[in-house]
Amino acid sequence: MTLALAVLLGFAAGIAAGMFGVGGGILFVPTLVALGLGQVEAQATSLAAILPTVAAGTWRQASYGNVRWKPGLVLGLASVAGVLGGAQVALSLPEDVLRRLFAVLLFAVAVQVAWRARSR
Repeated sequence: MTLALAVLLGFAAGIAAGMFGVGGGILFVPTLVALGLGQVEAQATSLAAILPTVAAGTWRQASYGNVRWKPGLVLGLASVAGVLGGAQVALSLPEDVLRRLFAVLLFAVAVQVAWRARSR
């Protein structure tokens, strides 16, 4: 059952990433926690799982000429530093605090999406 749910989650995240250009972390992390992983492990697994999605999406969008390589490289390199710092912070926090902070992030994203949809 867990494997089937993981495959379904990966498929759904891939579709969302392809359609909307979003990462699957918003889908992956809560589901992985529900499947029994700790918050830190779920976040780390989510980051690892996003790599193939990013590679496939970049390859596909590059074939359409939609990728601006120089800004993408700058953003990617800066993200590496952010990930290293964020990982240190995540590891230093108690798991329940990290889970609550992730919930605040999910709420903020939901509010932003609703606000943008309302103003169009």
